[in-house]
Amino acid sequence: DKRIQEDNLQQLALFSEYGRMAFEAEEKAADMGTADEGEEKAEAKKDTGAAEGKKVSKAHPFQKIEFLVRDWQNFDTEDESDIAGMEEEMVAYLEHVTAERAASDLKDTRDQINSCFEEIACFMLTHPGFAVIKNKYEGDVSKIETLFMSLLDRYCQRVFDTTGIDGSAPRLAPKTVRGRELSAVELGTYIKSYAQMFEEIGAHFPKAETMLEATSKANNVNAINASTETYTELMNVVAGPQAHDYHRRDVLIAKHKEASSRALLAFDEMANFGSRSSIEEARDNVMRKIAKDYEVFLSLNDGRNPLLGFETYLLPLFVAAISFILRWIADFSCSSWSQTCRASSEVLSHVYMVVFFFLVIVVTTKAKQISDLLDRGKAAFHLLTDSPAKQKRE
Repeated sequence: DKRIQEDNLQQLALFSEYGRMAFEAEEKAADMGTADEGEEKAEAKKDTGAAEGKKVSKAHPFQKIEFLVRDWQNFDTEDESDIAGMEEEMVAYLEHVTAERAASDLKDTRDQINSCFEEIACFMLTHPGFAVIKNKYEGDVSKIETLFMSLLDRYCQRVFDTTGIDGSAPRLAPKTVRGRELSAVELGTYIKSYAQMFEEIGAHFPKAETMLEATSKANNVNAINASTETYTELMNVVAGPQAHDYHRRDVLIAKHKEASSRALLAFDEMANFGSRSSIEEARDNVMRKIAKDYEVFLSLNDGRNPLLGFETYLLPLFVAAISFILRWIADFSCSSWSQTCRASSEVLSHVYMVVFFFLVIVVTTKAKQISDLLDRGKAAFHLLTDSPAKQKRE
């Protein structure tokens, strides 16, 4: 309100200190989890771990904070169109506010804020005009002060800038956790986890450890989703709903193992902090989910087996062929005056004629299925002829 108050800075310092504690607790838990993986592995990473520890100590728990000051009355620039000059005054004011102070408590407050945020910015808005504070105001934009509207337009450009204003770096950046950018879905998972945490603790303020648990839980959920999505994308190419080719069981198992390895690698890259037990539990969930998905892909692949369903047509054809052969034998070997031979020949002819008309009806009513059957026949022929050749080459 009109300026950045000292008590605002102190409250922000308290909040940022709380965030720093949670950040350090998370780093400590991650280091402990790494140490639990084995003495030999820990010794191998001892030197690099120390270097990373130094780097982490300099990291900022938060990305950016921007002070939005309302009803600012102290712009030195008299030209209301000189927004750039006003922004320069904002920068100078922020430097003055965050500059070191002689008093130890004021100095500690500013040091704490500077150490917890990667970027600190400030923007000031003038009073929107006395017309908008009246009870009869109905939202008419024309009654708002022109300078306020100009500054508000500039502020919106700053907040939602993705290309960089005047050649500067874009100000709208994605949220990151441990240096990894979050997607919208992943960010939503974190928000849900924090909301559930505050719902469970009620009116009490959460401890840093509780905040860490919520963050670790959300991160593990995102790691599970990302890893299973990786597996699904890789397997969809081979045996998904849109795939057309049938693969032998050994080929599909090899693809399954490859996709599983890449999915677990994606999980390990994301699930890198929190308690080791929670990470292992999440990893087990990934393995169970992959196993269930593999059964689905296996079923889809079996449904494309070119030999599947051939018995429906092979059995009637076999009966018709046997009937035709037996009739030919009967006509060739029996005498024409034998009533038994003529009756047998007619019965056999009726059998294969019934089969013939049955197949004609099937062809006319199930042309699409028959076309698929012919394609399966070709695929089965190639499958049976290619397998011996492939085994010979191997």
